[in-house]
Amino acid sequence: MTEEKIILGGGCFWCLEAAFQKVKGINKITSGYAGGFDKAPTYESVCQEKTGHAEVVELVWNTAETKLAHILQVFYLIHDPTTLNRQGNDVGSQYRSFIGYFTSQQKYGIDEIIINQAQIWQKPITTELKSEPEFYPAEDYHQNYYNNHPNQGYCQIVIRPKLDKLKLKDII
Repeated sequence: MTEEKIILGGGCFWCLEAAFQKVKGINKITSGYAGGFDKAPTYESVCQEKTGHAEVVELVWNTAETKLAHILQVFYLIHDPTTLNRQGNDVGSQYRSFIGYFTSQQKYGIDEIIINQAQIWQKPITTELKSEPEFYPAEDYHQNYYNNHPNQGYCQIVIRPKLDKLKLKDII
């Protein structure tokens, strides 16, 4: 089995985690922080925009079961990559569109997908790309958040519609 990893940020990490838990071939998902300068970020410091980090998920997937193109299709369906430092009511640089990649093949695939996405969206894509970013896992209470709190307000109002959208488009 060959595995790859990628780091994705597109709004709240709870949303990304919940969506990618539904994708076949994803072996591990960890919510966390990446893209900034602070070597010991916490949720509070990231939310106060003191770290330069985005809320992200680190994905490890089986390349025989799913492809990078499918992962990025899900990614671009569940967030708006044209809104800089914002997703819906979540505002701040920690909610920016972000991709951390680890191989030149990933970078090539990401560049192709972004070119295709630019034809779909009416505004410029703002996704930040970063090679081999440091990843810092979020606190334990952020892991598996949607599954642990499915009836919480944010989960119902923000995350559930994203999951429904993926089901409707037969992506998950």
